[in-house]
Amino acid sequence: GYTDNVGDPDQNRKLSLDRAYNVREYLVSKGIAGKRIQFKGMGEANPIATNDTEEGRKQNRRVEFVIVNE
Repeated sequence: GYTDNVGDPDQNRKLSLDRAYNVREYLVSKGIAGKRIQFKGMGEANPIATNDTEEGRKQNRRVEFVIVNE
């Protein structure tokens, strides 16, 4: 989970963790085993757009998936 750069960095990390956790919980509610899903809160790291505009900040508030085939 990620956030934009607005606000306190520590709160943004918690927000991004909560965001990722909620996506995990949704997937679990749809039948995916929780032990198959790891989640992290990355805060404002790795922006994909500028944080200088509202549109860019919206894009930076996101959850990304990485699928690992083991």
